[in-house]
Amino acid sequence: MKPPRTTRLLPRTYQSLFTYRELRRLLPALAVSDLGDGMSVVAVAWLAVQTAPPGRSGLYVGAALAAYALPGAVGALVFGRWLRRLPARRLLGMDCWLRALCLGGVPLAWATGVLHPILYVVLLAGSSVLHAWGSAGKYSFIAQILPPERRLPANALVSSSASASIIVGPALAGFLATAVSPAWIIGVNALSFVVLAVQAGRLGDEVKAAPTSAPVDTARSASGLRVLRGQPELLGILALTWFFNFLYGPVEVALPLHVTEDLNTESSVLGLYWTLFGVGAVLGSLTAGSLRKLSVWPVTLVVVAGWGLTLVPFGLGAPTTATLVCFALGGVIYGPFTALSFTLFQDRTPAAGLTTVLAARGAALLTAAPLGTALGGPLVATLGPRRTLAVSGTATLVLAFAAAAVWARARYVTTPAGAIPEEGRSG
Repeated sequence: MKPPRTTRLLPRTYQSLFTYRELRRLLPALAVSDLGDGMSVVAVAWLAVQTAPPGRSGLYVGAALAAYALPGAVGALVFGRWLRRLPARRLLGMDCWLRALCLGGVPLAWATGVLHPILYVVLLAGSSVLHAWGSAGKYSFIAQILPPERRLPANALVSSSASASIIVGPALAGFLATAVSPAWIIGVNALSFVVLAVQAGRLGDEVKAAPTSAPVDTARSASGLRVLRGQPELLGILALTWFFNFLYGPVEVALPLHVTEDLNTESSVLGLYWTLFGVGAVLGSLTAGSLRKLSVWPVTLVVVAGWGLTLVPFGLGAPTTATLVCFALGGVIYGPFTALSFTLFQDRTPAAGLTTVLAARGAALLTAAPLGTALGGPLVATLGPRRTLAVSGTATLVLAFAAAAVWARARYVTTPAGAIPEEGRSG
């Protein structure tokens, strides 16, 4: 079967994916859901700002953003005993319906005048409880639809949809939030999950169901940690990634408050920040493939340091135009990081232990950004938004230099005198 004419402009690797009817029908629903999530990048924080108690906006925004992510780490561990054997499409559907129900309660509570800050945090927390399982279900569902040789480009296409949503979603939400309450935008996100749940359910009858491994199964995580103890390099990249994500967390709290308190402007500017970041991230992600020939560790350290540098101008009082450019550049720098991290794990881990090592990696990293986001509230309350952004950037720079020193020392200790380091060998 030939791919549809509408996909002829795509690279040949991706054209062949559209010959699979199930994937062709699933992708639009995933794109709709991704767009809804992209809009929530602005809407969740903006509604938290609007409903926060006087003088406590920083703490409340941090709590709301943490609630929108952190319970997923708890759910991944707590519900593994019951959910890990369910078919992938059921996991995806359960996550979508729960998110639709909880997020749909936000505009309903707002419209009836009962959206108390505590209720808002509870609804956000409830929506994220099964998020790790939904993500695992999504990628397992794709694995069921496609043969092994088509899964990598399919995963890349799905990931690019999520990145593209950061371009369109925040800008659209920022524009809409000037006319309607962000609560209604969150309601639109709830509807997007209904679309995905219904479509996944319709495809379920066409795809052979299979049990799905837990995204963060405790037994697998323990086994993975035992493997990691014998892989100092992987432990190092895991620690670097955890702290990198942790130090990124306060940015999600400080940026909306920087827009409202420091710049005293509208939500459309917050949307513009995230849109430019998304554009940069997509461009940066596309460069990841060309970076593979380079040594992964030095490039990763440059990425961490580069992201930290782009945040420092916020604390120096740079004009809005300059910080917008910095945030876009930050997206370009940040874009390749995830791909580089996964590449290092894939290259350094024996095939037999890769699943368990990645399970341990997931168990650790699910907590990083939400904890950083929770810390962002007290930091903003103490330092203010602009200084919090600068502190996050400075701490990230310190992290990069510390990791570079540890990496350089490890290379010096493990490389015999006169030998060529393995990473420096050609071919």
